[in-house]
This record gives sequence, C-alpha cells and structure tokens, in this order.
Amino acid sequence: MKIFHGWKMAGAAAGIQMLHAALLHQSFGAYFAILIEQKGWSKTSLSAASAMQSAETAIIGPAMGWLIDRFGPQNMIRAGILTFGAGLMMFSQVETLAGLYASVLVIALGSSLSGYFPLNIALIHWFERKRARALSISGLGLAIGGILVPLVAWSMQQFGWRATAFGSGVLMIVIGWPLARLFKRHPQDIGETLDGLPAPTPGAGPDQQTETSVQPEFTARQALRTGAFWLLALGHGFALFVVTAVNVHAINHMRLSLEYTVAQASLFIMIMTACQVAGVLIGGAVGDRYSKRWMCAVCMLMHAAGLLMLTFATGPLMLTAFAVLHGLAWGVRGPFMQAIRADYFGRRSIGMILGLSSVIIAIGQIGGPMVAGMLGDATGNYRAGFTVLAALAGAGSLLFVFARRPAQPA
Repeated sequence: MKIFHGWKMAGAAAGIQMLHAALLHQSFGAYFAILIEQKGWSKTSLSAASAMQSAETAIIGPAMGWLIDRFGPQNMIRAGILTFGAGLMMFSQVETLAGLYASVLVIALGSSLSGYFPLNIALIHWFERKRARALSISGLGLAIGGILVPLVAWSMQQFGWRATAFGSGVLMIVIGWPLARLFKRHPQDIGETLDGLPAPTPGAGPDQQTETSVQPEFTARQALRTGAFWLLALGHGFALFVVTAVNVHAINHMRLSLEYTVAQASLFIMIMTACQVAGVLIGGAVGDRYSKRWMCAVCMLMHAAGLLMLTFATGPLMLTAFAVLHGLAWGVRGPFMQAIRADYFGRRSIGMILGLSSVIIAIGQIGGPMVAGMLGDATGNYRAGFTVLAALAGAGSLLFVFARRPAQPA
C-alpha cells in the first residue's frame, strides 16, 4: 500500500525539529551554564544572545511568509539546514561576546528558514481534516529532541562544548539535508490529494464532499481585522515567555539554587521532554475532535503552575512536578498554535498570516529570557523573574478563552 507523501513530510518535519531541539534549542541552557562558568559572562548578556534569535525571526517573519505563499517552503527549508549547520560550527569557535552574537545570528537565520514556521506551513498545505494530527507528528520531533539533551550535556563533559557544537553542525547537515529534500509544495504537484483522500467526483452530494468546501479563506489583511488574530498571537507570545525562559535558564537555576551539576539538571529536562512527547500524542489524538482554544487555555495554567514549581523547588519532587506540568502543556499546546490559525483563516495566505503573527509572538520569545536574566542579575537568583513570567502565563489563559472563531470574510 502506497504511503501518502504528506505523512512522509510530517515524519521529515519531526526529524528536522528533533535536530533543532536536541542540538541547540533545548540544549542551549547547558551551553549557557558552561559559558557563564568558563567565560564569566552575565546572565543578561547571554539572555541577549537568545533574544537575538527571536528578534531576527520577528524581523524576517513577514518576508518569509510572503515568500512561502508565493514560492513554497521547500527551498527555504533546504537553505536553512545548511545555514543552521554552518552557524553551529561558527559557534564552536567563539571567544568573545561579539563572536557569540555573530554566530547566533547565523544560527537564528538557519533556524528560521528550516524551523517550525516553514515546516508547519508545508504540512498545512497537505492536510485539512487530519491537520492537528500531522502537526502533532511534526511537534513530536521537538519533544523527542529534548530527551536527547542529557546526551548533549554528556558530550560537553566528555569532549568539551566546542567539539560538541562543531559535531552538532555536521550532524545537522548530514541528517537534515536528506529530510529537507522530501518537502513538496502541493499534493497535486506529485499527483496526490489533500489528506490523501480520494478526490470528490463531479456533481458529488454533500455527503461525498470533503471539508475543503467549507473552509474559510482569509487574506492577511482580512485576518488582521479580526480580534482572533491578535488574541491568538498574544496568547502564543505569553506562552513563549515561559517556554524560552525555561529553555535558557532552567538548567542554570537548578545549578545555582540546588547545586546540581549540568548533567543532573539535564535529567529533569529529559523528564520534561518525555512528558512533552506524551502531550504531543494526546494533542494529536484529540485535537481534531475538541476545541483547541479551550485546551490551549488549560495548558497556559499548566505552564504557570509548572514554572512556579521550578521557581520554588526544594528538591526532586517539585522539579518533577515542574517537568510534568510544563512538558504536557507544551506538548499539547505547541502544535495547536499553527493548526488553530489554519482552522480560523484557511490556507490562502497562511504564510503571511503566520509571518505577521511572529512579530507579536517575538514579545514572549525575547521577553522571557531577558526578564529572567535581568532580574536574576539584579537579585542574585531567578525567583522574581520566574514568578513574573508565571503570572503572565496564567493571565494569558484568558486570551485563548476569548479567541473565538471569526466570521467568514465576505
């Protein structure tokens, strides 16, 4: 039996996101802790490096969206793989903060070109009825990559962070390039159909039609005029206040507050990402049947509770509670962020809509690490910064509650 090419693309997207997560995004906290210890750089200066990645995504997001809508994401993903790998190799040679920032800019460009944005848009054009399932498979790679963080931390201890970073760049290119070549723009380009379902026969009745006929198709300008666009973007940004702060600062927080080694702290990141895997599987199973916005609202409360567990942890029990709550919330909510926008606004201009959303989302991506880092430098620990971010995530739950589906455009 022939396998629908859309599922092959979903598997390839999972593989690429696994590489992104394992080799940088979720292991950046381990690099962060080592660089603070070896170089004596401040939390704020390294938080700025993380914020630069998000700022670059926000700046180029609308242009990327326009290019994807016009030409498709496939060539962009391939270019991103090469750029990401080259950036990691540059990072391995860093000696100064200026060099760090330069390498981060290259990595950020590669991450943007081959990351969740173009990968998810590629899948949105191949799936409609099974969209949440396909995007959850893609998000599964992000979760599985986090489980590999202790392996990256072990490599840093055995071979040094420089060798680990250089080897990561090589792995990104060697493994990522064949996966990137699997992406095609539309199902009809290779003789397939949306969701891999049989095409409706001419004159078919309502019971034979696919859901395509009732899907909304907003232009970017029409989407901007809806309250749902702004509420979803802000809700997504508020979630990333927590996600990015945890990725950058959680390991260092455990090292400073509980005197754990980087390898020991990485074990709780592994538990978190194992729960993220479970969350992705749950989301994929129920996301096409139940209200995504209500599930996202609950997940925001779980993000807040999990971060508070991390903030005031006194031992492994509270750290495990953090890992379970945050991991499940991230796993369920993450893939829904793009799926709910495609449900609300359709595929016609989804690239530009997501690109414009990225400008707003960047508030959380930049703000999370910076708030935690600046308050950490000012107070000597992460409690104040993490508490502020937990409160923002809790408040962000209401944004999803009110983000109702907009009326179809005239």
